[in-house]
Amino acid sequence: MSEPTNFLSVQNLSKSFGIRTLFTELTFGIALGERVALIAKNGTGKTSLFKIITGADAPDTGEVVFRNGIKLGYLSQDPQFDEETQVIDAVLQGTDPALEAVRNYEHILRYHETPEELQRAIDLVEHNNAWNIEAQVKEVLGKLKLEDPYAKMGSLSGGQVKRVALAQIILANPDFLLLDEPTNHLDVDIIEWLEKYLSSFSGAIFMITHDRYFLEAVCNTILEMEDNRLYKYEGNFSYYLEKKQERLQQQDANKQRMANRYRRELEWVRQTPAARTGKSKSRLDSFKEIKAFVKQRRDNAELQLEINTQRLGGKIIECHRLKKAFGAKPIVNNFSYVFKRGDRIGLVGDNGVGKSTFIKMLQGLEPVDGGKIIKGETVKIGYYAQDGLSFKEDKRVIDIVKDVAEFITLTKGQKISASQLLERFMFSREEQYNYVRKLSGGERRRLYLLMILMSNPNVLILDEPTNDLDILTLTTLEEFLEDYPGILLIVSHDRYFLDKLTNHLFVFEGAGEIKDYNGSYLEYRVEKEWQAQPEEVEIDIPKKQKGKKEKVKTKLNFNEKFEFEELSKTLPKLEARKAEITAFFESGSTDAEKLQKMSAEMQALQSELDEKEMRWLELSEFAEE
Repeated sequence: MSEPTNFLSVQNLSKSFGIRTLFTELTFGIALGERVALIAKNGTGKTSLFKIITGADAPDTGEVVFRNGIKLGYLSQDPQFDEETQVIDAVLQGTDPALEAVRNYEHILRYHETPEELQRAIDLVEHNNAWNIEAQVKEVLGKLKLEDPYAKMGSLSGGQVKRVALAQIILANPDFLLLDEPTNHLDVDIIEWLEKYLSSFSGAIFMITHDRYFLEAVCNTILEMEDNRLYKYEGNFSYYLEKKQERLQQQDANKQRMANRYRRELEWVRQTPAARTGKSKSRLDSFKEIKAFVKQRRDNAELQLEINTQRLGGKIIECHRLKKAFGAKPIVNNFSYVFKRGDRIGLVGDNGVGKSTFIKMLQGLEPVDGGKIIKGETVKIGYYAQDGLSFKEDKRVIDIVKDVAEFITLTKGQKISASQLLERFMFSREEQYNYVRKLSGGERRRLYLLMILMSNPNVLILDEPTNDLDILTLTTLEEFLEDYPGILLIVSHDRYFLDKLTNHLFVFEGAGEIKDYNGSYLEYRVEKEWQAQPEEVEIDIPKKQKGKKEKVKTKLNFNEKFEFEELSKTLPKLEARKAEITAFFESGSTDAEKLQKMSAEMQALQSELDEKEMRWLELSEFAEE
């Protein structure tokens, strides 16, 4: 068997900023067919490593070597184009003669040049065998929802610019893709299409992403930066989680053994001066190594958020027949909803359909054209906006928090200092004295979230909160939000985040229509796909080929495991509510209005229970013991 073709060799890379070391002597390679994701905590150097590999920065030591002759495609987090450039020119940039021929042909068609010029353009496309590229251009632009190929780049939104950059890379047909947060600012439909494209990509991929469903579907290798080192996991995201857990358990076991040895060595070192006279240098050196190992603190601090939340009154937020439009474009058309305690709502839909406008209307930041919004007196909204908060670059992190409060009250009346609060948000004592200008994008967002929660909101609105956050921060943020006692509204393209935290959706379908969907995002997608199938399809089932084994399902995939775990949590809650309603019926109450309301709820509850129990039984057949 031949050795895999190596596309990238990284040898002994080191990088520091002042006295801060990001990584030392990192060595790894990426071969043809590998789809590699780099994950790490914010601020540990993954962006710096990526910049070094793409040539945007230089290492302190080491080298990066690409295989000769391979074609690179690089997607940055914030792609830049000339504002006057048209979309078609941007996606067909490059020196490839076939791309040039297609670009020329598209312009001739657009601007109605002479028949002779059109014929020359056609001849040029045929000469370069580029008709398949011309067809691919239309397909890719359609899939990425770039409807006007002649729009100027300066007129596009950030999400549209990202899609143009993606189209440019795909159409350039590279051998090696370098992708920095490819799912940021993309619609879910486009993310899912991109998953399929990258999963079948025949070259090599190296990416940074925090999208866990994307990691699961696309990647076959995970590289994790931790403690200035690199750990390699040859599998997808669920494999990484499993093997990292094993590594940490082994590390804890080793640490315990070393601690016991450290204790014995410490007793030996602390003997009387007379007894220490003959100590061997090798044993003292060994003691220093053990001490360093035991004292090493694994940084798995959790985002512990226990900030006090003001109690909600009976009236929260009521939307009555809301209307909103920008010119001839309707954003919200006759929408009504009364928010209830415990609401955990996800807002989903394509970019530009009005999700951000809607949440601004709820806060009074955007006027309504019709209808009304009524807010209760006890409502206190915390709003995490997409564009974040502007901090003074020359201020230290600790001073920004102290400007709001020196001490913060927690849920049980306890108080902690600004420094202690920052530690709970995973800013070490050392990092608290960093200037804002030195913070990474993820660290800035973490600080922004802290500032919002310090105001003790009981309605929390999060607009794309997962952008730029590392997986550790996302996981711990999710743990907090799962226990958050107030109302939660989330706008996000992170499907995993939505599935974990919401059980109710406002689906923005365009033209001002908002569908009120009672269920999780995963349930909505499954239902949508099911409805898209033909009602009756006749399928010719071929006879089983002799000697060919049928593929039998033996275990749950990553999404099914997640669904099974969520169902296992949801079913007991539904059963408990059913028991409450049953107890009410048995109480002998004569309140006709409440009896009618409870009866309707019981009917809907029983239907939901039947459906979810059936699905749980289907999944449980393949769930691992």
